[in-house]
Amino acid sequence: MFSSVQKRYLEARTLRILVSLEERCNRILRNMEASLTARDRVGIQDFVLLDTYTSETACLDNLRKRFHENLIYTYIGTLLVSVNPYKELDIYSKKQMDTYMGVNFFELPPHIYALADNAFRTMMSEFNNHFILISGESGAGKTEASKKILQFYAVSCPSTKVLNNVRDRLLLSNPVLEAFGNAKTLKNDNSSRFGKYMDIQFDHQGGAVGGHILSYLLEKSRVVHQNHGERNFHIFYQLVEGGEEDLLRWLGLERNCKHYRYLVQGNCAKVSSINDKSDWKTVRKALSVIDLSESDIENLFGIIASVLHMGNIKFEADARGYAMLNNNQEMQWVSKLLGIPNQVLQQGLTHRKIEAKSEEVFSPFSVDHAVYARDALAKAIYGRTFSWLVNKINESLANMDSSRKTVIGLLDIYGFEVFSVNSFEQFCINYCNEKLQQLFIELTLKSEQEEYEMEGIEWEPVPYFNNKIICDLVEEKFRGIISLLDEECLRPGEATDLTFLEKMEDKIGGHPHFVTHKLADQKTRKTLKRGDFRLLHYAGEVTYCVVGFLDKNNDLLYRNGKEVMRQSKNAIIKHCFPSTEPDSKRRPETVVTQFKNSLVGLTEILMMKEPWYVRCIKPNEAKQPGHFDDVLVRHQVKYLGLMEHLRVRRAGFAYRRKYEIFLQRYKPLCPDTWPNWKGTAAEGVRCLIKHLGYKSDEYKMGRTKIFIRHPRTLFATEDAFQVCKHKLATRIQAKYKGYKVKGDYLKQREAATKIETCWRGMMARRERQRRAWAVKVIKKFIKGFMNRHQPACTDNSEYLTFVRHSYLTRLKENLPKTILEKDSWLTPPPILQEVSQVLKKIYIRHMVRKYVRGITPQRKAQLLLKAQTSALFKGKKENYPFSVCRPFADTRICAEDISIKVLQMIQHEKVKYSVPVVKYDRNGFRPRLRQLIFTQEAAYLVEEAKIKQRIDYSSLKGVSVSNLSDNFLILHVTCDDSKQKGDLVLQCDFLFEALTKLSVIVNKQNCIHVVQGSVRFDIQPGREGFVDFKSGQESMVYRAKNGHLMVESTKTKSR
Repeated sequence: MFSSVQKRYLEARTLRILVSLEERCNRILRNMEASLTARDRVGIQDFVLLDTYTSETACLDNLRKRFHENLIYTYIGTLLVSVNPYKELDIYSKKQMDTYMGVNFFELPPHIYALADNAFRTMMSEFNNHFILISGESGAGKTEASKKILQFYAVSCPSTKVLNNVRDRLLLSNPVLEAFGNAKTLKNDNSSRFGKYMDIQFDHQGGAVGGHILSYLLEKSRVVHQNHGERNFHIFYQLVEGGEEDLLRWLGLERNCKHYRYLVQGNCAKVSSINDKSDWKTVRKALSVIDLSESDIENLFGIIASVLHMGNIKFEADARGYAMLNNNQEMQWVSKLLGIPNQVLQQGLTHRKIEAKSEEVFSPFSVDHAVYARDALAKAIYGRTFSWLVNKINESLANMDSSRKTVIGLLDIYGFEVFSVNSFEQFCINYCNEKLQQLFIELTLKSEQEEYEMEGIEWEPVPYFNNKIICDLVEEKFRGIISLLDEECLRPGEATDLTFLEKMEDKIGGHPHFVTHKLADQKTRKTLKRGDFRLLHYAGEVTYCVVGFLDKNNDLLYRNGKEVMRQSKNAIIKHCFPSTEPDSKRRPETVVTQFKNSLVGLTEILMMKEPWYVRCIKPNEAKQPGHFDDVLVRHQVKYLGLMEHLRVRRAGFAYRRKYEIFLQRYKPLCPDTWPNWKGTAAEGVRCLIKHLGYKSDEYKMGRTKIFIRHPRTLFATEDAFQVCKHKLATRIQAKYKGYKVKGDYLKQREAATKIETCWRGMMARRERQRRAWAVKVIKKFIKGFMNRHQPACTDNSEYLTFVRHSYLTRLKENLPKTILEKDSWLTPPPILQEVSQVLKKIYIRHMVRKYVRGITPQRKAQLLLKAQTSALFKGKKENYPFSVCRPFADTRICAEDISIKVLQMIQHEKVKYSVPVVKYDRNGFRPRLRQLIFTQEAAYLVEEAKIKQRIDYSSLKGVSVSNLSDNFLILHVTCDDSKQKGDLVLQCDFLFEALTKLSVIVNKQNCIHVVQGSVRFDIQPGREGFVDFKSGQESMVYRAKNGHLMVESTKTKSR
């Protein structure tokens, strides 16, 4: 039979096994994403599986369900849709990364790690190049998505010292580029104001060995102008708020953003969600990691500071209306930081260089032109410095190994933008999105067609909106908007934004996707201003305000501005404005043409790579977690082209899987395929779908995959699998639990029997030994107690040892804490009387020695003075006990409180002590405030700047004090001459201290007398007075009727 302990153990063990099995089964059941069972509550993980895939409302419902369940990722085939949650989610841990490494794309719930891992594994297996296109509007989470992909590769790739160095530079390039290229906008506190394409290079083992970054269309106009509620680039605020004091002093900056014109136009220098000081530290560290030298960093910060100073340069009109400078200090700082002579810089900002044949003429600017030239120069300096910084990062990421590498590109670029007022920047950004949409549809159709052909499935043409007509409207040679804009910028004469609008109306007025106020019908005209034009993009209509198009497209920097910059001693500026730069008289390419050419280059790069897509969506404008704005999301779904992509993916078959994966999942539904199929996977799938009753038009069998046309067919199969799975799981659980518990029970019963036998034997032996030992000890103790008074012998030695040990232990715990407790010594037993006395003497000496060693020289001097005071007054004067606890001071009047005139008069004598006193006149006893000063040779009674009386110590006959609690003292002096002053009657709050100091200085302890009753004193030779002392109810000093000075003091209680 088992004991109760064994039974409880077996029951607990069995319960743990059952719970473990239950948890495992529940974990399988809870995987709602993989099994599609909770699709009604959390939506469907792949839009392709929606029945009503053409309905925007169905797509929105699906997104909303998943968003409210914190499932922010959804697939459209291999495209990933990401909704910004505006809160931290616990889905980016190292454990999550490990979960998604090496897993089939659709095996786990949608995640950005799944996309990153599959792109990486496809690259490694096929040895080709890939890119991940991340798009979405400002605030949708594009930059964060890019960071998550980089972090995943940093963790998942092989690790060595060299590879770790590259990894750190890849990761830390982000905060640098964010500082110099990101800013707060109305829609996003960390909005990327440039497009970024980053190539990550991998070796044949999958290690990240290098990288390269391309930047597109930095929003340079933000340097000199910000809309209300927006900020300049982060780096300016980080430098001002976080820069070290020495650095700011060297740069001539103050720690206040409001002092700089380029930082206050948006009226929001401080943002609660941004910590500029912390970000500054991150940027400083990152700049060092990406291999920037200290001189480069100094020059870089000098340029940033020079831009701030340049913004504060102001111009005034002289008598002729020409611009002149009125802030020379800011100009000097710009000159110092850029290393350009002041006069050269001043001329460059106030004059324009005009070449006429062989002559050069400097034409002065008006104030408006000077402001334009200043802002153009600031934009050029910042824009070129940004390009230099990108190149520096590329140098640090460069891979020196010439062997072939595969790459994964990350394209983080602006999404389609529609604001209340759309200008030149939105035109460029939306043109970029048109080109990417065109590329996106082409690549998607191409990949779909290739998969169908590879599997031997007939390809059916897909109807879709081809946005080539819009791209041609923008970029067509001679007739496109870009050509017309450049033509208007370059033509001679008075070209304005309105003449550009008129030219567009003339050249492309009949285009179906272009309309202006002049060309519109009566109804449309109400929604357009006279300076607006409207384009019908693939994502919808966008109205652009033509104001500023020509200026922003020109972005001109006067030629002498470049020449001024070439004289800079700042190494970065010299690199950005090289003397070898062609200085032809031809105008440089316009901004939109440069952007168009860079887009062409980007398109060529992307066409050579395999695409992966991440579409980021902003759920609401207020950045609130949990809030889903249907109108806003519907707009983004439209302009991100998600419905177009979904239609392409669903054009043929909604679902496709390899035979092995499909058979492995659904084989329990057919008796012939369960539990193990012996033939090929394709034959097994054919047998399975025959059993399930699939119709011939619902599926196609490819070479390696099965294609299912309708989601309802898959859902019906999945629902049947869920029912079957529960039955199978129940049967498997029952069998496994019975087998496992029975086997464990038999093992535990056998083990328990053996353990119980051994345990009982061991416990019995231990109990016998313990009792034998106890008997022996008790006998010895009793015998020792009986012989305790006998001389030490074998019988009582152990008992006496116990007594000694016990006493010494108790004594250790009850030793006196101070020397004053020496009489509290523990009473010893008879055999330790002598030892106890010796120990007591040793311990007392130890405490005394410890106390003496702990006394400081100052404390020792204080105690010596107190000892002398005790010798003088102890037992003699009533209030002496109250003075014991009051420490003596070196002096009671500091040198600053003594008149300089008095100090000059006694400067040959060293002042030893001074104290404030009340002196009573010899005649009339009127009290007067005085200072009593003891020097090495005499005592002085001082009234402000006058020495009222000097008393040589040789003429001091004595000092009288009463035995009561008053503070009076009488200094008796020798009076040989009638003109000489008599004795002094003084009252001093520090009586004991003053008299002790006097006795030490004079070295006459017997000169101080404690008297009772009255004290006689000499008013002058031949005249005498009396001071009477008595105790009373309160302290009083007055002149008595008998003419004596009466000092009445309260009687003190003895302490």
